[in-house]
Amino acid sequence: MGEKPFKSGFVSIIGRTNVGKSTLLNQILKEKISIISDKPQTTRNRIVGIYNTEAAQIIFVDTPGFHKPQFRLNEIMVEIARKSLEEVDGILYVVEPEEKVGAGDQYILSQLQRVSTPVLLAINKIDTIPKNQILPVIEAYRHLYPFREIVPVSALSGENVSTLVDLVITYLPEGPRYYPEDLITDQPERFIMAELIREKVLKLTQEEIPYSIAVTVEKMEYDPERNLYTIQGTIYVEKESQKAIVIGKGGHLLKQIGTLAREEMEAILGSQVYLELWVKVKKNWRKDERFLRTMGYIS
Repeated sequence: MGEKPFKSGFVSIIGRTNVGKSTLLNQILKEKISIISDKPQTTRNRIVGIYNTEAAQIIFVDTPGFHKPQFRLNEIMVEIARKSLEEVDGILYVVEPEEKVGAGDQYILSQLQRVSTPVLLAINKIDTIPKNQILPVIEAYRHLYPFREIVPVSALSGENVSTLVDLVITYLPEGPRYYPEDLITDQPERFIMAELIREKVLKLTQEEIPYSIAVTVEKMEYDPERNLYTIQGTIYVEKESQKAIVIGKGGHLLKQIGTLAREEMEAILGSQVYLELWVKVKKNWRKDERFLRTMGYIS
């Protein structure tokens, strides 16, 4: 018997905002490449995560959640999500364990009617409901779309995640290894560091702040003699009042953001980090095409 052929392909992770797509991707890769927050619309770019085995390579595309756009930024995010259904080898659709399928998921299901790509359904957060409530959820979705597979998972605990990945591989075509075996994302380090800072701002702020911030890393230099990275980042907000909130009384909140981000950066980079943060006002940046282009939201 000959060896099994190598399989590879691109798989879009789609779903409503806040269903756990980024948590699932991080769980699959056993690495944190996508930021996690309990605030909706956390993911703004396509984050590519690369899963490698001896027999297969899956290139996962984590997309912004489908939602009703209010700003130019949101329109771009929804357009990215829509385009992600095309030109991929598989679609992994993530939902919450709810028997009643809401308007958001009805909309996504209507978008899926136009694709011929294999669609696998991952019912996430099964750790939040009793086991006997999972079957009715599976039945509800089974009647709405011809999913190739329906797998209940917990992205948080990892339950059934390896089963899900094995099933994804079965639907991939034979193909080459597109990326080196030791690569888990095609995102540059600066982008990941900026996302970590943004994650900490999301964690520590409330109300409109999370949606009004953008983060860039202007400088990232490594000194091998001291095993030290110097990282300089800017947090952009839309109003002076938001700037005051992000900085906090006596700079307390900004210091807290910096401490949490630095600790995680050090864990990822495996070296010490000296992190400097600034907060700047960029009025109505979510409507500013030029700024969105410089931030990489528009190519």
